[in-house]
Amino acid sequence: MTTETAVTLPGGEMPTWSDEAADAGPLATLVARLVPDDARVLLAGPHDPAVLDALAHTRVTALLRGYPDAAALAGQVDRMVVAGVAGLPADEEYDLVLAAAGLDAIESVEGPRFGWDARLRRLAAAVRPGGTLLLRLDNPLGVHRLVADSPWYADRADAAWTVGGALDPDRPAALDQLHPRLADAGLRAGGCYAGYPRPDLTTALLATDRLTRHTDSGLFDALLQRSCTEGFDGRFVLADPARLAVDALHAGRAVELAPCWLVLAQRVTDTAGSGPAPAGLPVALVRADGTGGPVLQVLDGPPGWRWHGTAPTGRTTPATAPYASRRAAHRDPAAPDWPVPDGRLLRTLLLDGCLRRDTGRLRHLLRGYADWLAGQAEQGRLGGAAALAGADNLVVAGDRFAVLDPSWRADDPLPVDVVLARTLWRFATELVTGGYAHPWTSTLDVAGLTVVLGGVAGRDFDRTVVDAAVETEAALGAAQRGLDAAGRADLDAHLRAVTPTDPPSGPRSYQQLHEAWRRQREENTRMAALLAWTEELLTSRERALRRAEATVNLLSGSLSYKVGRLAITPARLARRGARAAKRRARAALAPRQPEPKRTERS
Repeated sequence: MTTETAVTLPGGEMPTWSDEAADAGPLATLVARLVPDDARVLLAGPHDPAVLDALAHTRVTALLRGYPDAAALAGQVDRMVVAGVAGLPADEEYDLVLAAAGLDAIESVEGPRFGWDARLRRLAAAVRPGGTLLLRLDNPLGVHRLVADSPWYADRADAAWTVGGALDPDRPAALDQLHPRLADAGLRAGGCYAGYPRPDLTTALLATDRLTRHTDSGLFDALLQRSCTEGFDGRFVLADPARLAVDALHAGRAVELAPCWLVLAQRVTDTAGSGPAPAGLPVALVRADGTGGPVLQVLDGPPGWRWHGTAPTGRTTPATAPYASRRAAHRDPAAPDWPVPDGRLLRTLLLDGCLRRDTGRLRHLLRGYADWLAGQAEQGRLGGAAALAGADNLVVAGDRFAVLDPSWRADDPLPVDVVLARTLWRFATELVTGGYAHPWTSTLDVAGLTVVLGGVAGRDFDRTVVDAAVETEAALGAAQRGLDAAGRADLDAHLRAVTPTDPPSGPRSYQQLHEAWRRQREENTRMAALLAWTEELLTSRERALRRAEATVNLLSGSLSYKVGRLAITPARLARRGARAAKRRARAALAPRQPEPKRTERS
């Protein structure tokens, strides 16, 4: 890109308005796959700087409505148009029109008003024949709306403001409403991705056609679980978004409940119906380690789905300080390509067995997992990816277990019992803090339930092994998060302090907080009953002691007690004298021991 940007002000710019760009997530990686070098790109609306990095070898024209945004982007694009969609030149065409911020961000209040359909037609006219429009459409019935703790219509932040009304009939609210509008604009819909967990933070893009067909995929199960848990971490929500997203996947409705959709449409002559997805598009794109981490792709080929690693496209990279805790585990950069195993996620199968109280199924799964670990161990120790694969990173197909994402590997081999106990401890923590029903007694703590699960798996270990597993979990968690020694110690203390009455980590779900409150109330009721029983027992013992003391006092003051004491006292003294005389007689009859001879010093 050039260092000097040509700025065009055709009128309609908003002098003091600034739009907040959404986190690019895996969008930048997808954009890099779509555009060839030296292509002409129209960047419609605000975008994350990582997207500009992905377009470094193209000619970019930016269309922004806020002048402060244009001033911040100066020197990073070839040309800049500061106006609403009306300021876009009518005679220019582009290979890629990127509207990943939606169409609301290109409507200015300082110029003529367009409806949603008119904005779409204007952008579609800017796509050259054979070119592509990449458009984001937010879902008013997405997971983020269903679990929000406050209604969307009460949000008064700048990011929530739109020019059009929320019930605008021109605005499509579902994918099946968008496709006819694309066809009317001269475009044919091709590939489409469901974006999770939020429109402003999309860390997972999942192909909608695969998401609808593969409802029992362990891959999609794990990706939805992780993205929704991390995306709502620390936020107050009505219900667990990860649980809702996974349930929607199994019901075949994960596409309908996606927070947003990313649609690819091509400018062709024949626009009848929706075309196939462009060749070579990934099945899924997911950010591996939160903000700034590498993006992993799932590609479809003749052998099946395969992972493909890519370097971070953003301008921020994860911390690389040589913390001591990083020796516990590392992400393997030398293995960018490995197959994605098929099967169901072990975590889902275990939760299902617990909810149905199917102890036979649980025994089969846990013993199969324990045997699988033992089969890969050498001299009782296990290393590599299998040492770190928990129930949320293992898939089961029949009696076969496989690691879903083997990129994280342990630096040093771990004892098999510690690896098994770590997985069981993590599952036990989720089981009790999440409020899931299970077939074991509710008075067990996390460590006790871990020992019980170890027995179900056919392994007999005690709480010492569980303590070692928690210490290993803290070390691995510190390595994955880039924590120093102090952070690792705090994490270890936090993990050891988990109790069954705590809410689960991650999103602060009101449903789960209510369940935690109920568990705390039940525990308080049990402790109050135990305290009342103990107090009643002590009271009864005190009453019995007082009655015994009263009886003793009564007897000690009676005439018969005094007469008996006068009669017993001489006999007691005589017995003492007889014992003393007997001891003296024994001493006199005992043979005298010769005294040792004394030797003089020479």
